[in-house]
Amino acid sequence: MKTTEFAPEALAGLIGCTTTQGVPTLYAPRQGGEVTAGLFFRVGRADETLATSGLTHLVEHLALHRLQLTDLHYNGATANAYTLFHATGDEEEVVAHLNSVCAALRELPLARLDTEREILRTEAAGRANGANSQLPLWRYGAQGYGLSSYSELGIWGVTPEQVGEWARTRFTRENAVLWITSESVPEGLDLTLPSGTRFPAPAATSALPATPAYFCGEDGQVVLTSVVRRSTAAAVFADVLGRALFQDLRQEGGYSYSAQADYTPRDTDFATLTAYADALPTKQDAVVGGFVDTLARLRNGTIAQSELDSVRNKKLKLYDVPDFAAASLPGYALDLLLGHRVLSPAEQRAELAAVTVADLREVAREAWASALLQVPGHRGADWAGLTLAPQYSGTTVTGSRHQSLENENVTLVIGEEGVSVTTPRGAVTIAYDTCVAMTTRPDGARGLTGPDGFAVTVEPTLYLDVTPDRIATIDAAVPETAVVPLPARAPERIPRPRQGTPRPQASKGPGPATWVPTWLRTIGGWLLAVVAAAWVLLGGFTIVRAIIGPDGDLGGAFAVALIEVPPVMLLRRLYLVHRIRRRR
Repeated sequence: MKTTEFAPEALAGLIGCTTTQGVPTLYAPRQGGEVTAGLFFRVGRADETLATSGLTHLVEHLALHRLQLTDLHYNGATANAYTLFHATGDEEEVVAHLNSVCAALRELPLARLDTEREILRTEAAGRANGANSQLPLWRYGAQGYGLSSYSELGIWGVTPEQVGEWARTRFTRENAVLWITSESVPEGLDLTLPSGTRFPAPAATSALPATPAYFCGEDGQVVLTSVVRRSTAAAVFADVLGRALFQDLRQEGGYSYSAQADYTPRDTDFATLTAYADALPTKQDAVVGGFVDTLARLRNGTIAQSELDSVRNKKLKLYDVPDFAAASLPGYALDLLLGHRVLSPAEQRAELAAVTVADLREVAREAWASALLQVPGHRGADWAGLTLAPQYSGTTVTGSRHQSLENENVTLVIGEEGVSVTTPRGAVTIAYDTCVAMTTRPDGARGLTGPDGFAVTVEPTLYLDVTPDRIATIDAAVPETAVVPLPARAPERIPRPRQGTPRPQASKGPGPATWVPTWLRTIGGWLLAVVAAAWVLLGGFTIVRAIIGPDGDLGGAFAVALIEVPPVMLLRRLYLVHRIRRRR
């Protein structure tokens, strides 16, 4: 084991600092016999693409494979900006664990790749989505930090060569930091890893043309996220916001059971502020209103000094816990990994003491300026000054047009530059050259996703005349790096048009009525129904008079009844068409 010294001044006298085989290492003792260690790497989901998402998680699983039968308490975690391997046990066990992880990273057991794919898919199937699972997608799109909203699509198609290259270039000694609760670096520790470079945290992308913004999510929950500069004041504000929401929405309003807020570092300079409140269906409007009112109060009204003092005192108590140095190791290690400033406990205390009510109000304004609010159901939030997040693309491609077999108002367009789906409310378009992922099925289905998070699914069974040559046009234009092959589907899982839906007929040109506007066809249908109904009523009256009249003309009544058949059949047809349209 080779160690050399490195010593951030802020940690002097609190935490030991060295390097182990080139890996920066932090250590501090903890009471008790057990040792805990964590090995951070600066690589995570935000470093991947949608087409390779899950690649880092695969490496993590492969690196831990050899340890799956041990009694040691250990685990791995793949976050947006880092991957962590950690273990707790006696010193010998922890050393053996870290040595095994590094040995596996040097030479991954790629023969297990297919098995680990299945394990990850099983893990994903049992994972519940959190209340804020869709907010990264709406804020960042289908890239970078937005990938946490997606399933790990890349585990279907990444090759052993891709997995091996990812491990060699991202899981390197220059891209790692180790922390361990020990008086010194244990003997026998072998962190030999490939040489590489330190990767900075990914730059943030944006799918929002304006903020504050909102979108409609699931019933029962209101969620807000904001991006704020990392600071002591922002961390304090998160606690103040959580307390204010709890007081306003639960204690005073009685609208919510759970109301809370959280502050989480995102990268070197920015953090994510998340606020949440639940609500019963009958209270959701009140919760949205109360949520917005609480934020308005904090940024424009009065924040009581007592609220700040209560949060500050709670945070100051953390510096008095036993083994404070050991408890601080993960946070300091992550700051080093991300390149964030490292403050001594004295500097942290001084920053806490300096936070003022005015500072909190400034953070509240910063949080509102970048806010993204998820409102339940189909509620709006324009009244609060928020802009609806984009629901459709701004452009449509030109090309062959394929009418939906389920809805005459929906059309798929396959062009030379991309694909679009047009609806009466707007169009969704994916350009081939910016497509971040395209799933493919042997039956011809294609699923294209753009960097903004919009997606178009091409199902040949659901659109008119989507022939193999049209699918070939798409395949030839999408970059190969974005293609994700998916396995064949069972025949019963291939979608079919809903039964009872009229299917448009193929033709070389528009039919005789395709130029007629929908509103005009609707008025014409109602007029035809009125005429047919009047005819039926007049005929019925004539039949009754013929039967009960003085001459008892049964033959005439029968003749009129025959004439009544066409208008009756027409009324029945118009009624069925009306029912079908209502079901759409």
